[in-house]
Amino acid sequence: MITAIFPAAGKGRRMGASFNKVFAALSDKPILIHTLLSFSRCNLVDNFIIVAAPGEVEPVSKVLNSLPGIKPCKVVAGGTERQYSVYNGLMEVSADTDIVLVHDAARPLITSGVIKNVIDEVKCSGAAVAAVPVTNTIKVIGDDNTVVNTPDRNKLWMMQTPQGFRKDLLLEAHERARLDKYFGTDDASLVEHIGHPVRVVMGDYKNIKITSPDDLIYAEAVLGKKAVSKVKNGVSVAISNALEEMKAKIFKTRI
Repeated sequence: MITAIFPAAGKGRRMGASFNKVFAALSDKPILIHTLLSFSRCNLVDNFIIVAAPGEVEPVSKVLNSLPGIKPCKVVAGGTERQYSVYNGLMEVSADTDIVLVHDAARPLITSGVIKNVIDEVKCSGAAVAAVPVTNTIKVIGDDNTVVNTPDRNKLWMMQTPQGFRKDLLLEAHERARLDKYFGTDDASLVEHIGHPVRVVMGDYKNIKITSPDDLIYAEAVLGKKAVSKVKNGVSVAISNALEEMKAKIFKTRI
């Protein structure tokens, strides 16, 4: 069995919003719904665990479990950091699960092809991440903003998600990180920390993480819908109102 974990407990600070960015509207549905539908189209993935902010667990669960087209899912409470949230999700993974995928809830443009590539590599090596080669020259700078060196661009890749692992391997990595008080920037770094090699598979340049209004505009363009002209700053929407709006949009739109 293959389970996908979606950390979705973040905030919308860089989006200029006062609510969780995964509830922001992207064309006709919230970002989170686009992401879950994208994974639901992949017949290799069996079920989902969505890790939401503690106060959002119940309303998110009610909405998701009433939607057609989304695979079986469970909503659990996240922690103060993404790493803690993924661990909380791991604690809820079924004993029948062999492979765990971790995917940013704010990456709605993921394709079944990339998901399959990651899964296929996990079956061979135990740990795999989607990534794309960097296209710009990267400079390492010192404290005084002076260039220290220029890494070989051919060896630099931008990490994406999904990142996939054998369940036992990812659990071991998280347990060791908690013991060592080690914080990684992604789940792959935790697996690297215990000395297990992580393989890179080709991702997709369109598989962006939506963190800013410009990202939202790009995602709208990729989806072929009317582009968002602006994202208003200072929007004050309580989570309950955001979810009610989300539910209304979903049921008025054929998924």
